[in-house]
Amino acid sequence: MSLNRGKVLDAALRLADEQGLAALSMRKVAAAVGVEAMSLYNHVANKGDLLDGLTARVFEEVTVPDPSLPWESRVRSLAEGLYASFARHPVVVRALAAQDANPRSAGALRVIDALLHALLDAGLSEEVAARSYRSLLGMLFGSVLTGTAGTGTPAAAARVEPVVAYFRRMVTPEELPSLHRVLPALESGDCVQDFEHQLNLLITGLGSAS
Repeated sequence: MSLNRGKVLDAALRLADEQGLAALSMRKVAAAVGVEAMSLYNHVANKGDLLDGLTARVFEEVTVPDPSLPWESRVRSLAEGLYASFARHPVVVRALAAQDANPRSAGALRVIDALLHALLDAGLSEEVAARSYRSLLGMLFGSVLTGTAGTGTPAAAARVEPVVAYFRRMVTPEELPSLHRVLPALESGDCVQDFEHQLNLLITGLGSAS
């Protein structure tokens, strides 16, 4: 079976998911696709191009909604699609947040364009659409990184007392009344619920701003 850029990037993404970006090398990717490392340079220019390419693959997993749908539906569809794709590949979110990679492909750019199109259709100016896009990405990154903490990273150092037990012991209604009141809700929530809540607030706010 002939090798192409897509197969190289897919193999790199699998390795990054399993071992983390720090362990990713051209040699390992070459071994995964059954070629010598030098053969990869027919399909990727260097490791930076490899990182950009596998990041683009994550964006390309997102389905672009019908542009005739209401802008709210399109923003929600794209945001939820990005969240699901990022959650499958949190290593890529870490690379994006650290500015070690960028989604450089026509397919990835179409996803970004569709999201900006929806924001502009909400009646936002170019400047507010750009800020809203960055805010949405920040919300996505934060939700995914929090929800996947520990995935693909070394095991956390042991503690004598688990953090939940520490909070329950230290947070008293006398000393920390607000934290004590909200603590059960903090313990019972999850990042998916929080992301949906924040997305609802964002879409409502965008509607008010238009």
